[in-house]
Amino acid sequence: MFNIIAFILGLLSLVLVIPGLVPGLGIANWIALPFIVVGIIFGQLSRSDSGRNFCFVILVIAALRLTLGGGWF
Repeated sequence: MFNIIAFILGLLSLVLVIPGLVPGLGIANWIALPFIVVGIIFGQLSRSDSGRNFCFVILVIAALRLTLGGGWF
């Protein structure tokens, strides 16, 4: 059950992170970060690692985008 919740939070975060890749919309990545962290926590509580790993991949994408954009843009 926790793995499904982690996947749902990961998909919600992905919907926010994809537009955040566009220059000027980096704020969407900041909005997605809490969802990603909660997804990782739920993924950690589950027996399977796939939901947690999915959230980790999205976290890396969002963090890389924020790093390259200087935090906002």
